[in-house]
Amino acid sequence: MVVLGIDPGYAIVGYGVVSYEGNSYRAMACGAITTDADTPFEERLKIIFDNMNDLIEKVRPDALSIESLYFQNNQKTGIMVAEARGVILLCAKLAGIPIFEYTPLQVKTAVTGYGKAKKPQVMEMTKRLLHLAKMPRYDDTADALAVAICHVHAAGTGVRLQLRQQGIK
Repeated sequence: MVVLGIDPGYAIVGYGVVSYEGNSYRAMACGAITTDADTPFEERLKIIFDNMNDLIEKVRPDALSIESLYFQNNQKTGIMVAEARGVILLCAKLAGIPIFEYTPLQVKTAVTGYGKAKKPQVMEMTKRLLHLAKMPRYDDTADALAVAICHVHAAGTGVRLQLRQQGIK
């Protein structure tokens, strides 16, 4: 199974591609789609759309896992992230890729076994599970790898059965 994990944003969209066979994880690719702050917002969305489509075409994932949105303090930023997230979901839908959403609590629990784990703990377990020499440059990329790992764990439940019925291992 190949999972494209996404940490949504509009300045930085973290992505991580994880393959899982047997009981072994492998990071196939990871990085970030970045947009400049001085670029008009609608152009930033187009950059995300174009780059996400290219990424999906290149890695051909079996599933896309994405962190669900939660608002903290700034509603304007939250709305802009939601719009970028919508672009990402549209790309996956147009490519016919099943989409799975996970809360930060679910991601932390899947990766560390503890839903209140701190970011350094999640990053360290992600690094260990994927046998990475070092963590990626952007935290958003590390988060995306964790979201992909979360989906692999969830796929051990009814999700895996659903994917197998669709011919995806």
